[in-house]
Amino acid sequence: MCRSIKTLRPPTTPEVTDEDIRAAALQYVRKVSGFRAPAAHNREVFDQAVDTVAAATQELLNGLQIRGSAARRHAQP
Repeated sequence: MCRSIKTLRPPTTPEVTDEDIRAAALQYVRKVSGFRAPAAHNREVFDQAVDTVAAATQELLNGLQIRGSAARRHAQP
């Protein structure tokens, strides 16, 4: 669906910033709403949706358990 959203979970992306998460959320909301930039009367709900999707994305990334990631971290010098 949103082909330009990159994978944000380790080890694919070892360092994920708040900007990365926000950009993915913005891309998702743009795709779902069909608006690249909403009209003034839709700006508040659009921005709230981006915030909500970004928060959900952060929660998802925080909760994921990646197999072998702890072993790889300990094996690196």
